[in-house]
Amino acid sequence: MVMYKVLVCDPLADEGLSILKESCDVDVRTDLSEEQIVSIIGEYDAVIVRSGTRITAPIIEAGRQLKIIGRAGAGVDNIDVEAATRRGIPVVNAPEGNTLAATEHTIAMMLALARNIPQANSSLRQKQWKRSKFIGIEVNEKTLGIVGLGRIGREIAKRVNAMQMRCIAYDPFISKERAGELGVELMTLDEVIANADVITVHTPLTKETHHLINSTKIAMMKDGVRLINCARGGIIDEKALYDAIKSGKVAGAALDVFEDEPPFKSPLLSLDQVIVTPHLGASTVEAQQNVAITVAKEILSVLGGGQAKYAVNAPMIPPEQQERIEPYATLALKMGRFLIQLVEGRLESVEFVYGGELSQLASNTRFITRLALKGLMDPILQSPANIINAEFIAKERGISVRETITEESHGFKNLITIRVKTDIEEETMSGTVFMKGRSRIVEIGGYTMDMVPEGYVIVSRHLDKPGVIGRASTILGAANINIAGMQVGRINPGEKAIMVLNVDSEVPPEVMDEIRTKVGIFSAKFAKL
Repeated sequence: MVMYKVLVCDPLADEGLSILKESCDVDVRTDLSEEQIVSIIGEYDAVIVRSGTRITAPIIEAGRQLKIIGRAGAGVDNIDVEAATRRGIPVVNAPEGNTLAATEHTIAMMLALARNIPQANSSLRQKQWKRSKFIGIEVNEKTLGIVGLGRIGREIAKRVNAMQMRCIAYDPFISKERAGELGVELMTLDEVIANADVITVHTPLTKETHHLINSTKIAMMKDGVRLINCARGGIIDEKALYDAIKSGKVAGAALDVFEDEPPFKSPLLSLDQVIVTPHLGASTVEAQQNVAITVAKEILSVLGGGQAKYAVNAPMIPPEQQERIEPYATLALKMGRFLIQLVEGRLESVEFVYGGELSQLASNTRFITRLALKGLMDPILQSPANIINAEFIAKERGISVRETITEESHGFKNLITIRVKTDIEEETMSGTVFMKGRSRIVEIGGYTMDMVPEGYVIVSRHLDKPGVIGRASTILGAANINIAGMQVGRINPGEKAIMVLNVDSEVPPEVMDEIRTKVGIFSAKFAKL
């Protein structure tokens, strides 16, 4: 039995460590520098971090045996996901384990901010009784603006609705109908900012969300607005926030995260109107246990050859859709592998057309596309592509990738069509899945057929005349190669036609060359599926 090695770079709950230690050699080594991790990571199959350790590109490149990177928490901005994707390494997180902890911390921060609880506590401990100094506001009938209506944003909305707050939100990835079901009024970012009494941010930190709340946005806000950030440092421009609090534009802020942590040099710490906590959003006993268990199970699944449920750099299939989607993905993989063996030249572009009932699965076709890309590119790569890096490799090689969703399926219940273009030629192929997962290739280059995509295949373009097919069959017989099945397609009698032969063994190059020399055969390709 293989004993995989796992490096844990940040403190992890015992519940997660116990799961890992059942089948892995686990080293817990915290407070390591980048250089120290680079020097040892080459011997590990997996690495786990929380928010304290950064997994950088040099670490990933040095991880010669790395098969998975785990983040015991929701955010992955401390991991170079692009570098991991380039290497085909899944990056997994635990997006649900700390949802309630972060939700409750945000609500606590909002109430503390509204009622000046930390400031009043500090004053009383100094033997001061200054009730009038700490007069607060009620959140009842106030408007809460949520920027980002993901898991945490949705849970916050449920709770503030019960507190009789009006809830408005900005999220470009959620429909108005879904927001309405949550009791939330969906608006643009500028509308949320202009109408909210309290604003809380719940987005990942990306190039697009860095300093999303800046001096320009703050100027659009109500006078006396209050801001909360329990998501990621850097979403709010801290200098702009400091200036706005000093000017009185912003009444106060509650911050659990900062651009630089620990934020000991931040001038925000000098302001009485600012409530701060040291990145405690996920710091509950329950949350730490949940994320540790989740990421440990993800690590073991991948190391054992299984799939990751929470990979952030791979398209995920909802569990209830897996049985339905996997047959299409398997077919697309075979079609991609088949097509690339039929064309000459450098691959320039590929289009995937999903028709019929596949149009109902539009949100999950990316998984199918990536497997098809793997099939297309594996034969031309030194090391195989995978579900993680297939799109990245295509982009890196300048291959244009396009998806089209249509209800049209040319008489089939479902239809996958792949169109490839090289610098020399173009080719198309269509396939379908029948009941019980039975798949067929139903068209190549405009010629219809009914071909099982398995085994060894010869595809020839030839003149539709008596004797042409017989010549190819005679050559194969002489080489002791058995024909298991034949498909012939034509458009007009006596003109160009296609023949697909399923054979029982590989066909040597010299046999293929002999077939190509025969009169009436325009081209012949051998493919291994």
